[in-house]
Amino acid sequence: MTARTSPLHDRHVAAGAKLADFGGWSMPIEYAGGGVLAEHEAVRTRVGLFDVSHLGTATVRGPGAAAFVDSCLTNDLSRIGPGQAQYTMCCLPDGDPRAGGVVDDLIVYLHGPDDVLLVPNAANAAEVVARLTDAAPAGVTVTDRHTEVAVLAVQGPRSSQLLAFLGLPGELPYMSFVTGVGGGSAEVTVCRTGYTGEHGYELLVGADRAGELWDVLVETGQDEGLRLCGLGARDTLRTEMGYPLHGHELSTEITPVQARAGWAVGWRKPAFWGRQALLAEKEAGPARLLWGLRATGRGIPRPGMAVLDADGTRVGEVTSGTFSPSLRTGIALALLDTASGVEEGSELAVDVRGRPQTVQVVRPPFVPSHVR
Repeated sequence: MTARTSPLHDRHVAAGAKLADFGGWSMPIEYAGGGVLAEHEAVRTRVGLFDVSHLGTATVRGPGAAAFVDSCLTNDLSRIGPGQAQYTMCCLPDGDPRAGGVVDDLIVYLHGPDDVLLVPNAANAAEVVARLTDAAPAGVTVTDRHTEVAVLAVQGPRSSQLLAFLGLPGELPYMSFVTGVGGGSAEVTVCRTGYTGEHGYELLVGADRAGELWDVLVETGQDEGLRLCGLGARDTLRTEMGYPLHGHELSTEITPVQARAGWAVGWRKPAFWGRQALLAEKEAGPARLLWGLRATGRGIPRPGMAVLDADGTRVGEVTSGTFSPSLRTGIALALLDTASGVEEGSELAVDVRGRPQTVQVVRPPFVPSHVR
């Protein structure tokens, strides 16, 4: 099956991007002239520009659209108002053998009671749309807009200054959004969201105008030290923050309770998919729990590696692992058995290709967050 391409694909090729398949899309992993370490550093200290158009987009519209979405997804939409965004999850429903497992995590943008925009992950967008379509009441329409909308991320401490130069609203409260005009006459929805732990924005623009906006951002951003960034840096940035990645820290086999994402569950809501299973797990306590691991030696933990206690007994598994450019050491996220008695500060080991590498159990984030 041929990988799908972003509306900005030709620009990535021209910029010397290393491309790879990600969720069925051919996307930049890193760019020539610096690579992941330089791109990571640019986001932490200046500003980086990402193409994340592989992310899905879907609209849910019609009478009571927001109430319908709220009855399906985990978080409580009544906590926010129009012009605000919310992180939430689509879980498997009660009655499913894996009830409470996460089909996808996504961002909901609330335009009004009858108009909601969803941004799911690339590989799961069609599944989320299908489940909502099947459940939608008469008069509510779910529309997949994956190929119609491009998503760009401007992330870093100089991101507000860059957007200001374009005449776009930059000083927005965290998890809010507005629509403006930038990059010529292109209409842009500016969202105060991101996946890096830095002050930043995600820009939603029509796919046919994405190139125009990208070019203006690149040109204007030179004075702010802007660097083009690929999904490699996006992964090291999000891992340093302890942010989950679906398929790693969240999946149909991993619940929000296990992933410490219970803060994104509206526990008092009367209905959402998987509610009874998640309430029962919360009450009983999960059999495993997500922790951070910081290497004390030179080994780099990688996904799938076993986590061992002092006796060499397996007590969990690494879900994400990488070299932290900020800390200059290996870091990981791992699901650890709660029965093992692991707690913050515990010393464990990761089996790195047959060699136990010492790690310390920590609570993410590994570095300070500057999202607000």
